[in-house]
Amino acid sequence: MELRFPQAPDPDDASKEAGRMLFAGETTFVKGVVAMDGLPPADRIEVCFAGRSNVGKSSLINALTGRKGLARASNTPGRTQEINFFTAGDIYVVDLPGYGFANAPVAVVEKWQRLLKQYLQGRQTLRRVFVLIDARHGAKAVDEEIMSLLDASAVTFQVVMTKVDKLRGDALAESLAKTRAALVKHPAAYPELILTSAEKGDGIPTLRAIIAGIS
Repeated sequence: MELRFPQAPDPDDASKEAGRMLFAGETTFVKGVVAMDGLPPADRIEVCFAGRSNVGKSSLINALTGRKGLARASNTPGRTQEINFFTAGDIYVVDLPGYGFANAPVAVVEKWQRLLKQYLQGRQTLRRVFVLIDARHGAKAVDEEIMSLLDASAVTFQVVMTKVDKLRGDALAESLAKTRAALVKHPAAYPELILTSAEKGDGIPTLRAIIAGIS
């Protein structure tokens, strides 16, 4: 039986080089956005990254761009409520605030959720959302909430498993199976998983190549 949501294959040499070149130049912070009227001009395609607080999103973006301090992790999950825009080559890389706000005030959460929905539904240049899932836990209910929002917004999303170096063998297989079982319920899900480790560099060339191939 064909495996649903297999691991994305290693890119060929040309695709890998295209991904390397996309992020070989300077990656520049453009602005942090707290309202729709603050969005930068929609003059290029963009991809964005979403994930629970502490999923390793900042580390992954830094590994992707090759700049250690580009995306900064907050010591308090949910503190940073801005949508952060960066340029890499001729695209925008967008860093969404971590979701799952255990300590954030209700009003802050509601404001962020409204902004997120408006952004996802109204940004025509958004080509793909990369939803980060911690491999140590697999997809959780809060991850499925964002997936359902992406379904409703008709925005294609692709799951990136983070911290895969922390698991081996059966434990990793169990986490992947849990995540795949969640994904089959979501029509907007892209049918391949990307397995990464920001610490070890695993999967980074694949992720770069995939982004470079999006148009």
